[in-house]
Amino acid sequence: MSDFAAGATPLVELIDVARHFDVSPPWLNRVLERKPRALLKAVDGVSFTIARGETLGLVGESGCGKSTVARLIVGLYRPTRGEIRYAGRRIDANIANQAARRNMQMIFQDPYASLNPRWRVVDIVAEPLRAGRGDERGPAIEARVASLLEQVGLARADGSKFPHQFSGGQRQRISIARALAGNPAFLVCDEPTSALDVSVQAQVLNLMRRLQRELDLTYLFISHNLAVVHHIANRVGVMYLGRIVELAPTQRLFARPHRQAADGGRRRSAESARAAFRLHVSPALSLRCRALPARGAAA
Repeated sequence: MSDFAAGATPLVELIDVARHFDVSPPWLNRVLERKPRALLKAVDGVSFTIARGETLGLVGESGCGKSTVARLIVGLYRPTRGEIRYAGRRIDANIANQAARRNMQMIFQDPYASLNPRWRVVDIVAEPLRAGRGDERGPAIEARVASLLEQVGLARADGSKFPHQFSGGQRQRISIARALAGNPAFLVCDEPTSALDVSVQAQVLNLMRRLQRELDLTYLFISHNLAVVHHIANRVGVMYLGRIVELAPTQRLFARPHRQAADGGRRRSAESARAAFRLHVSPALSLRCRALPARGAAA
């Protein structure tokens, strides 16, 4: 798994990225009560790289900044400081490269909330095509949507249905199809299986592994579940209070976690950071994923 890190130019690179939110009371309250501005440091100096074809797992307790990192990468937030590079080019702040942005997509956590309930599936999946390829019309888009639905294990006829007619796992498959519509090279997966049953989680994980092999995709995979991360990630980063406290190949992190991780001049226990939140390793999920060997395991 270290072969990925040994590559030349990483596909995605974050350099000392931070995102601070102003959570101060209204200006008049601050003046009358003589209170200073209050800043929430959601992300505070995160740096890592993701090689082409790699899956980087990102784990941490709720509120540690994982989803904020995901939104920073895809451009939903602007960083307070630092650089975000895609294929060697900066895409943060006012230097956003729209061509690079089209090469990355995001799969959100809740398939119930991320799909428009008033649109048919064919329109949901076709939206990136219409937005990014204005020259494509009617039959070409319909054929592409039908191909995407079949690619994620749905039927062509499902395109005429509405999201409420599908189960949670099927809705997540629709979300994956929509993400793949623009032929991206990089997918940000923000806890895509956490809202699903254990058996359905395994099906979605198997689908994502297969699509990565077939389409040469690169993943940033965010999850609370270490069993999921163990099966899909090449490397794992542990976040705590907005910072990366440990970053290592998956097998090494599970076998020999570092006892200490540097944290702003102080020494923090990365092992304690992982234990600060519940990392449920589901035996049922492990059994269902057994058909797919863990990343880095010998063939």
